[in-house]
Amino acid sequence: MSRELREALDILEKEKSISKDTLLEAIEQSLIQACKNHFGKADNVHVTIDPETCDFSVYADRSIVEYVEDPAMEISLADALKITSRAEIGGMIQVPIQSKEFGRIATQNAKNVILQKIREEERKVLYDEYYGKEKEVVTGIVQRVMGKNVSINLGKADAVLSENEQVKGETFQPTERIKVYILEVKDTPKGPRILVSRTHPGLVKRLFESEVAEVKDGTVEIKSIAREAGSRTKIAVWSNDPDVDAVGACVGMNGARVNAVVEELRGEKIDIINWDENPAILIENALSPAKVIAVMADPDEKTALVVVPDYQLSLAIGKEGQNARLAARLTGFKIDIKSETQAKEAGDFYDYDDDETAEDAAEASAEETSAEDSLTEETEAEEVSEEVPVEEEPQAQEAGENEDEE
Repeated sequence: MSRELREALDILEKEKSISKDTLLEAIEQSLIQACKNHFGKADNVHVTIDPETCDFSVYADRSIVEYVEDPAMEISLADALKITSRAEIGGMIQVPIQSKEFGRIATQNAKNVILQKIREEERKVLYDEYYGKEKEVVTGIVQRVMGKNVSINLGKADAVLSENEQVKGETFQPTERIKVYILEVKDTPKGPRILVSRTHPGLVKRLFESEVAEVKDGTVEIKSIAREAGSRTKIAVWSNDPDVDAVGACVGMNGARVNAVVEELRGEKIDIINWDENPAILIENALSPAKVIAVMADPDEKTALVVVPDYQLSLAIGKEGQNARLAARLTGFKIDIKSETQAKEAGDFYDYDDDETAEDAAEASAEETSAEDSLTEETEAEEVSEEVPVEEEPQAQEAGENEDEE
């Protein structure tokens, strides 16, 4: 019996991932419960189980008395002497109990206790396993469509993909393999309830971690993600190694890495930009592929005015405002986009000539001022030089006449 019990416990430990110690504890509790059902009480019952051989023994502590009133708690001296020759009235003795003596009901109750413990431990093991996978991506098999929800088998447990977490337009067929993001794992009496998502931004992040080694090892860091599931996603990346190009690492050779993610997301477009601590540069990058003339950001108010060329205004805003909306989510700034003409008319922006920068304009202005000053000085000098000879000529003549007279 003990060999068969040991083999059964080994099988349960492998298949259900339930420790042998837990199962032995369940057996111990079941034997105590069987004693209680058989004798009416089990306060004085003790069970010992050898974890190596799985041999077990059941004992009841009973008082030795001359006249027995409570068979569950007392034993007569004559019966005690059959167990040990040292028995005497008033003493205590451990009486072995044979489990074969238990009735059918007591045995059935003991069996139910063991099964209940196994089910509880199985649920606990499943909950702990999938709770540790929260915020991770797992591969599941579509089982069936339940109304607007989809049941997905994750191996040892089933998950629910609700309508709110499905990408609009996506359809699933039974036995189809898909990757899902585990949102939450709840512990219920019927087992763990697992909620998964196909729309969460974390799905994109985990997919890049699986495809890009630099992201997985921390060389390239995904700073921010803004996603409109099924349509477009923007991610901002930063490299902790100056020799590694963050965007290039995520794109991969001939776009192999990003294309693998796009394929898993069923054609969703992905924009990868460089993260920058400077809000103005970050906002400019976030509005890619639109070109930006100027960005005036207020880090305190988290607002920014962006000026773009007139012909780039629609591209910067995007279809139904998608590009601007995703850029705002990605950067955390409230972005106001204006064309160059609109900004000038509103007095929010002043532009110099295309061939002239602000420094060139300042230098030219300084040169013009210097030239005007030089011209003024030359004019004054000429006027002075014309007047001086007219006043000195009579003096020179008089000096010459005085010399002749002498």
